[in-house]
Amino acid sequence: MRELAILTFVSLDGVMQGPTSPEEDPSGGFTGGGWAQACWDGVMAQVGREAMAEPYDMLFGRKTYETFAGHWPDADPEDPAAARMNGATKYVASSTLTDPTWQNTIVLKGDVVAEIANLKQQDGLLLQVHGSGHLIQTLLRHDLIDEFRLWTFPVVVGSGKRLFSEGTVPASLTLAKSEATGNGAVMSIYRR
Repeated sequence: MRELAILTFVSLDGVMQGPTSPEEDPSGGFTGGGWAQACWDGVMAQVGREAMAEPYDMLFGRKTYETFAGHWPDADPEDPAAARMNGATKYVASSTLTDPTWQNTIVLKGDVVAEIANLKQQDGLLLQVHGSGHLIQTLLRHDLIDEFRLWTFPVVVGSGKRLFSEGTVPASLTLAKSEATGNGAVMSIYRR
C-alpha cells in the first residue's frame, strides 16, 4: 500500500486559491491571486527540502496538471525539481483530458474516487497532490488523505477557495513536523 499526501499553500484564513499569480486561478471572480509572493523564496527552498527530495508520483486535477505541464517539460533538465517531476508518474483526474503531452501521464476517468483508492492499495511511491483544489475537496470528502503538507503564509486573503470547505470529513491529525521560514511562513506536516 502507498500513502497520499497533499502539498498545499494556504493563507491564514484558509484560502488556497491562486497563491502564485493573479492569472493562476481567477475562477469565481477571484482577484487576490499572487498572495504568497512575498514569502516565496524561503518557502520554495523548504518545499524542495521537506516535500520533494524523496521520489514520489503525482496526482493532479486537470487544471493544475495543465499548468504544470505547460512549464516543467521545458524546464532545465539539470534542475533537480524538474528532473524529479518530469520523471515521475503523473495521474490526472479528468473527464475531459484526452491527449496528455507530459511524459509518464496516466488519465484517471470514470469513478475517480475508486481509481484513487485502487492506486493507494497498490505498491508504489507516495502519491503527492500539488494544488488541485477541486480534487483535494473530493479527497477530503472521501477520507483519502494520509498526510497534509501545509505551508501557511502570514497573509489574510478574505475570499477565495478554501482548503477545508463543506463536506470535509472530521478527523484528528498528529503534527509530525513544523518549521517557520525567516519571512513568517510556517510549514506544518500533519499525519492521520
